[in-house]
Amino acid sequence: MLEVPCASCPLKPLPLFIQQTPEEHALVQSLKKRELVLKADETLIHEGQVDAPLFTLLQGWAFRYKTLSDGRRQILTFLLPGDFIGVQQKMGDAAAHGVDTLTDAVFCVFQRDALWELHRRSPTMGFNITWLTAHEESLVDDTLLSVGRRSAEERIAMLLILLFKRAAALQADAGAEGVRFPLTQQHIADGLGLSLVHTNKTLRKLERRGLHRIADGRLYMRDVKALARLADLYGDGRPPQRPLV
Repeated sequence: MLEVPCASCPLKPLPLFIQQTPEEHALVQSLKKRELVLKADETLIHEGQVDAPLFTLLQGWAFRYKTLSDGRRQILTFLLPGDFIGVQQKMGDAAAHGVDTLTDAVFCVFQRDALWELHRRSPTMGFNITWLTAHEESLVDDTLLSVGRRSAEERIAMLLILLFKRAAALQADAGAEGVRFPLTQQHIADGLGLSLVHTNKTLRKLERRGLHRIADGRLYMRDVKALARLADLYGDGRPPQRPLV
């Protein structure tokens, strides 16, 4: 597989991402070490791994998670193309969470000190990365709200809207023909603190109400407004414009 130059990144033209100057492209390219291809259900970062590099997800889906000693897993966030991975880990510290692939995936690999170099050589890009980290932290806060206070219907409605909107922003048709949805019901259960049985029943209940449909690995929205009301979601769930590194 031929590596993709940063200036020719297929994500770059999408309105979801902040446009970079030629100098910023050159900076990112200088910090990129290589590309890494993984199959579905492979591990990118192990929990407790020391000195894991920084990554950008170029193609495919992945997720961050933590596990208990008995193997129970909590999925923290689902990762889509354009997400920057590893910024939460301080240089030299052990990774506090693991990252596994949901699908076949391609990652851009950056040297561990790339974040410092971005801040030093391009304060604007450094600020954008800091903003992105803060935004992702707010998503984790919203997941905590869901697990602690939202009902099963509200939790699943929130997850479906947020993932649909983010995936749709990566498509030319903005999700008119549905979006790729590689999550299993177990992934949804692990992300929302639900049992597999409860997840299955709730998904079927929402589908019978005509709010969404999942078929052949794709998610279709039938009534976004009703789903948003059910989720008690702040805003419309549309992802804000974000930096691309």
